[in-house]
Amino acid sequence: MKNKIIKILTLGFIMFLSACNSKKSNSKENNSSLKEVTYLGQKPPSIIPEVFALGNITTSNWEYGGAFSPDSKEFYYLREIIDAEGKKKQEFVVFKNENNKWTKIVISSRKGQPFVSPDGKILHLGSKYMEQTEKGWSTLKKLKYPFKDLPIMRLTVSAKGTYFFDEFKRDFTGDIRYSRLINGKHEEPRKLNKEINTGKSFHPFIAADESYLIFDSTREGGFGDSDIYISFRQKDNSWGNPINLGEKINTEAWEASASVTPDGKYLFFNRINGAKKDGNVDIFWVDSKVIEKLRPKK
Repeated sequence: MKNKIIKILTLGFIMFLSACNSKKSNSKENNSSLKEVTYLGQKPPSIIPEVFALGNITTSNWEYGGAFSPDSKEFYYLREIIDAEGKKKQEFVVFKNENNKWTKIVISSRKGQPFVSPDGKILHLGSKYMEQTEKGWSTLKKLKYPFKDLPIMRLTVSAKGTYFFDEFKRDFTGDIRYSRLINGKHEEPRKLNKEINTGKSFHPFIAADESYLIFDSTREGGFGDSDIYISFRQKDNSWGNPINLGEKINTEAWEASASVTPDGKYLFFNRINGAKKDGNVDIFWVDSKVIEKLRPKK
């Protein structure tokens, strides 16, 4: 009888341990599932840049841009593929998270470099845009006066509604302009100061609070080809001298089109890998601490 009681107690203890291990296992599965919600389940980078989502976003082909929606559940970018006829083709693509599962959707052929407004209501595509509706993004629309005839490559917008954009010219020169939203209308665009504009300044990214501006430029003192710079807004509301983001971000190759994720945690940018001029373009990301280290002390 005594042995029987011992066997029953032992069996009960084993079942208890099994239940505990099951709960731990389920907990791990749930945490893993939750991790998939953010940044396509990728392990966050340090202050050393890494390619983003290797095999899913970044491949051996050309990928460019990179913009998250404010809720981080949509990632927009451009990619190049080889079609059935063997011709290169550029596409506008989104990775969308639904029920903790990321799905790739080809939206259309390339329409412009994507950027989602801080309120998530407008998807900017250079001189064009789409508006958020109950059924998703609207049909493609074009900016009107005073932007109608400007050759805009990239347009980003602050929480105040201020546009910052570049103007690309056929001789491969260009400057960055801004346009404030005043009484519901955008003012005539103005050039930024000569410290930022050198005739070869492109792809601006304005922080949501307008505390800093990131752009790329080819200028003296750089590491080679186009480098990424940052300018912080000063106490008198002017823009400070551009600061090179340094050798961890910039190389002898081309770096451009940087942006910071809506939560402020990561800096995304593009880099040519391989040959200096004709190599493959990939999407990189890095911890935004690289920005905070450069921010002037108050």
